[in-house]
Amino acid sequence: MKAVIQRVKRSSVTIGGELFSSIGTGMLVLLGVHQDDRDNDADFLAEKCSALRIFDDGNGKMNLSVKDTGGAVLVVSQFTLYGDTRKGNRPNYMEAARPELAETLYDRFVLRLRDLLGKDNVATGIFREMMDVELVNDGPVTIIMTSKEHD
Repeated sequence: MKAVIQRVKRSSVTIGGELFSSIGTGMLVLLGVHQDDRDNDADFLAEKCSALRIFDDGNGKMNLSVKDTGGAVLVVSQFTLYGDTRKGNRPNYMEAARPELAETLYDRFVLRLRDLLGKDNVATGIFREMMDVELVNDGPVTIIMTSKEHD
């Protein structure tokens, strides 16, 4: 499982021209699921994301997590994170999980994150929908995190 995490001042998802979800200060998590991922990958990555210290403390050092700050998280599915571009110019998505597995693990990640941060602090997009994702990156701070060494 792979996550691109961006510290944001705000972020939102619009679907079909209608605002679906939005957050203020917190993190946008673009989440990709690998074909070999399992429940433990979703749990591991959710726990790491909730504890990731990328927010400033009183001294301006990144020592606080989204959990510490009471911030929110917007989670958006992103199978293209597993696009392999080593050959040719068109990405190959063979390593991305099939939609059925990916959706199950995406949902598990979201539920685990809600357990850790509170239901009202975790927003989502809609799996398999075309979405417009907006964000104001704070910093900018962008981290790539994986659940396995091979990612």
